[in-house]
Amino acid sequence: MDAIMLFKPVIMGIVEGITEFLPISSTGHLIITGELLSFTGEKAKLFEIFIQLGAILAVLWAYRQKIFSLIAKFPNDRRARSFGINLMVAFLPAAFIGLLLHKIIKQYLFSPPTVAVALVIGGIIILFIERQKPSNKIEEVEDITFKVALSIGIAQVLALFPGVSRSGATIMGGLLAGLSRKASTEFSFFLAIPTMLAATVFELAKNYKMLSFCDFEMLAAGFITAFLSALWVVNWLIKFVSRHDFKPFAYYRILFGGILMWFYRF
Repeated sequence: MDAIMLFKPVIMGIVEGITEFLPISSTGHLIITGELLSFTGEKAKLFEIFIQLGAILAVLWAYRQKIFSLIAKFPNDRRARSFGINLMVAFLPAAFIGLLLHKIIKQYLFSPPTVAVALVIGGIIILFIERQKPSNKIEEVEDITFKVALSIGIAQVLALFPGVSRSGATIMGGLLAGLSRKASTEFSFFLAIPTMLAATVFELAKNYKMLSFCDFEMLAAGFITAFLSALWVVNWLIKFVSRHDFKPFAYYRILFGGILMWFYRF
């Protein structure tokens, strides 16, 4: 595959990595980018699912020490066990609802106009939540309670609608539940691991026959660029939220969504 043919998967990988963990909807941006690059169809959708593995690997690598520590402490440490259990509690609602509504969502909601509307509405909700200035009662992800984990898991269900943003729903859900911006963002990272891994494995298991050895370079290019760009975003976002709120992302969502609504209207 020559450099020109690799252009599309590289761009898609960069878009996936940059947008996956920011509250601006990676699915929405991939749909729009795919439309602009004429990178569409069933194989393109499967490619988008596959490169999520690169983004997942970025989180695993960035938090490898903490993850290994929690695993090692799990049998004997109450906080480590509680965190692991609560992570699964937060994962289950979206997993269950996603299995039930997967076909309906994929058939009727994956389109640029629905993404545009979701981007604008999500941006308005982020501004509303930031204006409320929720109190920070939990500073560390290990201190998240069952009730808080469940509320974040329910918030993640909203992200099944393309354009809402999985990270946006979970981070805002965490803020409303009393997490600090840093703790809410980190928990969103950790929750992404089982959520995205399950979705990726589910889709690949169903559609792996569509892929062939000829697709290796395309998949590798998207995977690597998704990993590198996501790794940069994960490290950058934690530093950003330590000093800033999420309003810039809200304004971006509203502006970008508004432009898309105008574009697809006219």
